Amino acid sequence: MAWSSLTGADIEPGWQAISLTSSGPLQVRAGRRSPDNSEAVLVGFPTLRLAAADKLPEGQGFAVERADPEGSGRLWLALTRKAAGSTELFAAMACDVIGALDDAVASSADEPKLLRVLIGRVGAWQEFMRKGTQTLSPEAEIGLIGELTLLRSIIDAGVPSALALESWVGPLDGIQDFEIGTGALEVKTTLSAVGFPAKIGSLDQLDDSVRQPLFVAGARLKQINSGQNLPEFVETMRMLIEGDAESERLLSERLLAAGYIDAHEDNYPRRFEHLALRVIEVADDFPRLTLGNVPLGIVRTAYEIDLDKTTGEDVGTEGALRKLGAI
Repeated sequence: MAWSSLTGADIEPGWQAISLTSSGPLQVRAGRRSPDNSEAVLVGFPTLRLAAADKLPEGQGFAVERADPEGSGRLWLALTRKAAGSTELFAAMACDVIGALDDAVASSADEPKLLRVLIGRVGAWQEFMRKGTQTLSPEAEIGLIGELTLLRSIIDAGVPSALALESWVGPLDGIQDFEIGTGALEVKTTLSAVGFPAKIGSLDQLDDSVRQPLFVAGARLKQINSGQNLPEFVETMRMLIEGDAESERLLSERLLAAGYIDAHEDNYPRRFEHLALRVIEVADDFPRLTLGNVPLGIVRTAYEIDLDKTTGEDVGTEGALRKLGAI
């Protein structure tokens, strides 16, 4: 309604804006920028400053830019729709970002934390839009279920939920899915009843030269009508962390960055039962290709291994976390 009442078609660059309900110490306005008439949400920070070199997120359909609608020199950040961006998707994004700020204010977040919430949520949308804004592929769908399965197992083993969620870096394009303690955990998921085919996407994925120890967690699922679909796996995780504002924020951001939004939940009718989770350390005899063991000149590759044929004891999630120093 605010956007529809504004026009930003003036020849001279500038802003037209209408104040919205403030998020705690922040001022929030709906606005349009001239001369391109782009919709925007402007957030004003009373005391914070950003260095000129600080990089702000930018996605396919939006940009975050510094603004000064009052000419006061205070820090204002404008979340602005690009000309090619979907109006409907941008509106959903704007509502989600402001909702995240409102939730953070309700949990008594201070101004620096509110800035981190804003940048983090916009960054999650950046990943979501980069990945295509469409329903997850069948392979990505079961991959996300596998990561949620291990995430729950990590929390059940005694790692605080916010720390467990912070370690879940797969949706943020981390080399491994979880970076926790001194090392990492990479999750592979299969529906195969015979063997455990696991696709390895790079020479870095099973390379433990940077983070040690490194574990592969193999989650085996079975498609069955009595099982849970992806939205139900998500809801189970939400219930597990309910009441922990920081964990709820991190889970929302990670799901979004992974390409999952609630508006698509009807597109995931398949139901699965979790059969087993096997966690194996990537030791010297583990079958893998890394930059250190391929012929000189090979710089990129993708390959597949069978986890059922790998040697190594199943140490379980708790055993891996102990070796990682996380519990």
